[in-house]
Amino acid sequence: MDVRALFDRNRERLDRLYAGQDQFERYNRLAETFRAQFGREPEMFVSAPGRTEVVGNHTDHQNGKVLAAAVNLDTVAAVAPRNDGRVVLYSEGFPTPFDVDITDDAAREDEKETTFSLIRGIAARMKQLNYKVGGFDASVTSTVFKGSGLSSSAAFEVMLVGVFDALYNGGVVEAQENARISQYAENVYFGKPSGLMDQMASAVGGLSIQDFGKTPTGVEAIAYDFGAKGYAVCVVSAGGEHGNLTHEYAAIPAEMKQVARALGQELLQNVTPEQLFDALPRLKNNVSDRAILRAFHFVDDTRRAQQAADALKRDDLKGFFDTVIRAGDSSWELLQNLNVAASDNQEIPLALEMSRRLLSGRGAWRNHGGGFAGTILAFVPFDLLDAYRAAMDGVFGEKATTVLAIRPEGVVSIK
Repeated sequence: MDVRALFDRNRERLDRLYAGQDQFERYNRLAETFRAQFGREPEMFVSAPGRTEVVGNHTDHQNGKVLAAAVNLDTVAAVAPRNDGRVVLYSEGFPTPFDVDITDDAAREDEKETTFSLIRGIAARMKQLNYKVGGFDASVTSTVFKGSGLSSSAAFEVMLVGVFDALYNGGVVEAQENARISQYAENVYFGKPSGLMDQMASAVGGLSIQDFGKTPTGVEAIAYDFGAKGYAVCVVSAGGEHGNLTHEYAAIPAEMKQVARALGQELLQNVTPEQLFDALPRLKNNVSDRAILRAFHFVDDTRRAQQAADALKRDDLKGFFDTVIRAGDSSWELLQNLNVAASDNQEIPLALEMSRRLLSGRGAWRNHGGGFAGTILAFVPFDLLDAYRAAMDGVFGEKATTVLAIRPEGVVSIK
């Protein structure tokens, strides 16, 4: 593979994907890594972006709404097919490959919460849906830093579906189908009860309001250029690790469903704030107080997602920022996913309080992603960006602050 020629053929598209940042050296190194690991040439690259959740925290698993965007940080694989039904995948940072016989579809208990389970689960689900699958070699690198709340796992899953699709199906898998296949593998094979938002934002691309109460998911693209308005979109890596927090994440949808069932519903999708308030006498002591508070977060935040999208449509940046801040406060006070109860460290609350003091009246800030650890999201005016970055990096470490751009496309194959 001539990577320079590939970049020349795809220059305009690559510029859009990466907001003008030159990725040639990164792709060229990945091709060289593939040659060293497999002794042959890759046939193509497949890229899937990370995502940022703007408003709508833990609303997707209750069929609510989310305002989310794909970003210009991504997971990229250099790939080539093989004919023995095995996926052999080297991931940067791991000394040995993940080697999976995808002719065996059975979910394995000993593979739960591992990369093996995602590879096997995606291949199995695609076969169930009558897509073709086959083996491949892959070398993978990612700028979606792990534990960032930018959904490195979803980007990896969406990328895997993209590889099977590009190599064996001619690119026919629609973005929403990719997202559902990815979610299935994470839920059933990996063992994490996630909603669909992470995978949907990565597969679809762009900035969009997503309505999970519709089948298929309602996805409305929203064109908005924060940079043209004088604002940088930033994430700050405050620290902590997601890997051991599956129990905390799983408790959120479980508790919301407890409230829904007590109200005669399967999910909170059709429960209004008024109905929830009126039901408090029979909910109290029937479900936990925390479950009730988390339900209040859902019924408010799924509406805030639409309010934030509507504010952007009418170019009401102040209204948008106010909504983002209210959503973040709701996650802190009602959803209660900013820190782990057993830990004395409260990195996310600290980062948010710093942001409030640095940006009050000039931008917006909120926790980001699943919560409990990882990152916060901030909209920072350009004239304050250097001071903001210096303050946050001074506390949370060099390069803790990353400036993002919205990526207009989701999963793509490049050849």
